[in-house]
Amino acid sequence: MEGELNIKKGIESNIDLERENKTLKENLIDLRRELSKFNDRPLIVAEVKSVFGDRAMIRLPNGNNFVVNVSKELVDKIGSCDMVLSEQKSLTIVDRLEKAKTHNVDSFLIIEKPNVSWEDLGGLEDQMMEIREVIELPLNKPELFKEVGIDPPKGVLLYGPSGTGKTLLAKAVAASTNATFIEIVGSELNQKFIGEGAKLVKDIFQLAREKSPSIIFIDEIDALAAERLDVGTSGEREVQRTFMQFLSEIDGFKPLGNVKIIGSTNRIDILDPALLRPGRFDRLIEVPLPKEEAREDIFKIHTRNMKKGKIMLNSLVKETEGFSGADIKAVCTEAGYLAIREDRVNVDLGDFMKAIDKVRRKDLDESSGMFG
Repeated sequence: MEGELNIKKGIESNIDLERENKTLKENLIDLRRELSKFNDRPLIVAEVKSVFGDRAMIRLPNGNNFVVNVSKELVDKIGSCDMVLSEQKSLTIVDRLEKAKTHNVDSFLIIEKPNVSWEDLGGLEDQMMEIREVIELPLNKPELFKEVGIDPPKGVLLYGPSGTGKTLLAKAVAASTNATFIEIVGSELNQKFIGEGAKLVKDIFQLAREKSPSIIFIDEIDALAAERLDVGTSGEREVQRTFMQFLSEIDGFKPLGNVKIIGSTNRIDILDPALLRPGRFDRLIEVPLPKEEAREDIFKIHTRNMKKGKIMLNSLVKETEGFSGADIKAVCTEAGYLAIREDRVNVDLGDFMKAIDKVRRKDLDESSGMFG
């Protein structure tokens, strides 16, 4: 009886040892697999320019082109514009990258449905009428242009001082047309590596076509399209390449269709004349600093939900000569803060006057810092 018990214990012990041994072997295999990853040489990401049977021309991230071999598994499975992985030493193509479901431009862009209405804009009646004619009408009633026999405009350029409502105009017209709003800053198109900026521009327009009707809003377009007398440096040449790609997308064989372009700049005087040629930006709309009547409208918009005493807006309007729409919004916000600090819900004239002085000093400090 005792012998049988010992035999049983021995068998169980052997089973446990076998399990442990199996687990250790699996762990060893996993560790060797992980270790081999550290020993593998990294592969280079490249773009296929053209294919010739078992050879292909690829473009590396630094802009250099090479004719390389294609591994047997990938022959007849890759084509122009595909992204592939190449071995470092011989540049032989060893794998093909699947096309990303999302565009590379997603990290640069704000794609949203704007919630700005025409009622949120004050003192810009003329500008609203013009942008609605060029952007809203072609998107909402394209048949009118077919009946008349003319091509709809491609876009507009908004120019004027900072804070005057150029971005609000673009968002309002996008909301009124139910269009996708794609916003990007011009400086973001100027990329560090050769060819990246041009590819980004191409991707932006491709994305806009896929999500049409859409509006591409390029703020600070002068960062991309400023007139350049000297393009000797590599950085300047890259900016020029990006700009030429932008022009080719506007003028290209692929019709823009329900894609409209709105550019915005504070410095129209430095823009490249090629950008202002008829057929590109079909209308130039100036958005100046608001005059008295316009400033009163802006005050009404930003104070409509505020609890305030009997305040004559005329006195505020006279004190804000030279203020932009953004400045007036800042005044109203600051006046509200002053009331909150004193545990009040009603904003009085004194709060507004103090806020005007604060915003004016801030503008003066920024101006002196700019030119000092």
